[in-house]
Parts: sequence; structure tokens; C-alpha cells
Amino acid sequence: MEENLKRLNKFLSEAGVCSRRQADRYIETGRVTINGVIPEMGTKVAPTDEVHVDGKLIEGKKEAFVYLAFNKPVGVVCTTDTRVEKDNIIDYIKYHKRIFPIGRLDKPSEGLILLTDDGDIVNKILRASNNHEKEYIVTVDKPISQTFIERMSGGIPLDELNQTTKPCVVKKLGTYEFSIILTQGLNRQIRRMCEYLTYEVETLKRVRIMNINLDVPLGTHRELTEAEMKTLNLLLEDSTKSYNEAQDDDRLKKPRDSKHREEKSREEKYKRNTVKDTPEDDTRDKQPKITLVNRRR
Repeated sequence: MEENLKRLNKFLSEAGVCSRRQADRYIETGRVTINGVIPEMGTKVAPTDEVHVDGKLIEGKKEAFVYLAFNKPVGVVCTTDTRVEKDNIIDYIKYHKRIFPIGRLDKPSEGLILLTDDGDIVNKILRASNNHEKEYIVTVDKPISQTFIERMSGGIPLDELNQTTKPCVVKKLGTYEFSIILTQGLNRQIRRMCEYLTYEVETLKRVRIMNINLDVPLGTHRELTEAEMKTLNLLLEDSTKSYNEAQDDDRLKKPRDSKHREEKSREEKYKRNTVKDTPEDDTRDKQPKITLVNRRR
């Protein structure tokens, strides 16, 4: 019987509710019940147990998630909308179950893109605040200068997106070719960066996402290995999957921070009152001086 038991945080993570770390927070705050009872940390669940989160019944994972590495050709569009886009990635791969791409790769670009049916992992990989690396090989239309490398590395202002790109690693590979490692994924980011420096991208290939390297022929895909998934999960361990997780963290901190905020509010109020009196005091101090000056005249 023991071998059929599963730790509650693992059960919730595999069911796609949240990460294990977030599950522990849910358990601590009493949002989880097993058969109507609020469990302790470290509790294990059996296949026959009913688990609820915020009153909603959670069904356990029925089959393993799919994780694919696909070498996208130029012309394929990273969308699941098969009705509108005839060159969509879903129809191109023709996988036997529903999957979706993790992020996107522009239509004129090629290279590595991951696909899955695991919604929990998507935003963890994509969120720029999680600082996960993506590496690209790029060729441009004219010789690459040292100034180009330095400017690209330091960050480029993209007025149309109202952002400046984060500092990144850029290396010259040849007269017209360079590699770039990004931790954010702005729309057409590399192309826009090059355009700002009056270069035009001729080819763009993504060769790595975190620990996953491009190693399959163009237009083909493979499943991620156990070793790759183990490393990937370790890299994602401290990543937030959504804005809601950050909000949950804030809610958990709220009781502890409440007293601090009250003290800070009183301190700021005191400062405002002190500052408010200062100009009047200054005026009174300075008035005699003004009078003396007038007398001299």
C-alpha cells in the first residue's frame, strides 16, 4: 500500500495545479483538504483519497506529460490556431495528442522550439524574470564590428516596444555571423536590435533553450530525455510560473509585514508633519534679515 502513496505536494504538481513549492504554501495556509480534512505538511495521499484546493476537486495525473524538441523550418508559424493559419506548427508535426508550443519562433526564423501538454512548465520557461537562457546563431548583411558586439551586449533601446533590452552575451563567430544568448523574449527582439544598429538579419537560428540543445534534423522532433528533464526541473525549481504565484507569496507575507507597514506609515506621517512646519520656521528666521537689509538701504 505504501508504494501507492504520494506526497501531497507532488500530487498537486503532477496534477498541474502548481509547483511543489507553491503546493507547500497552499497546504500551510489551509487551502488544501484531503477527504474534508486539512492535512499537515508531508502528508501522503492514496489513489482513493479526494483532494480539494479552495474547494475544487483535483484529479490526479492520468498519464505522463509530453515534452518535445522540434527543429522548426522557416515558414512554419508557432500557433495552435489551425483554422486561420495553414502553415501552423501543430499540423506540421501531426502529433497524436494535443500539444502546444512553449513560446514562439518567428516565421522567417528556424531552430529549436519546445512543445508540451504541461501547462505548469510554460510560463516558468518564458518569464523574463526567471532569467532562463536561449541561444541563437545569427547572420547579418554586412561585416560585424567590435562596436556592434559591444552595443548588442550592453542593451539596445527599442522605442516601439518602450523597452531597453537586457544586457546579454554576444560573440562574433565570423565576418557576418554572431551568437547571442538572451534571457528575455521580446517580439522580434534580435531583428529589432540589429535594425537599430543599421544591420539586417539574413538568417536566425535558435540552437539552445536552457539545457536543451538543437540536435535533430530540420523539420523533425524528438522527446526530451530523462536526464534532460531532470536538469530542466532543477533549473526551474525556483521559477515562478505566473503573476498569481507572486501574489500568493505576498498574501503569505502579509501578516508578517502588516506591523512593519503600520510602523512605516506612522514614520512617514511624522516626517510629513515635520517637513510641513519647516518652511514657516525658515520664514520666521529669515524675516529679520530681510528687515535689516531694507534698513541699510
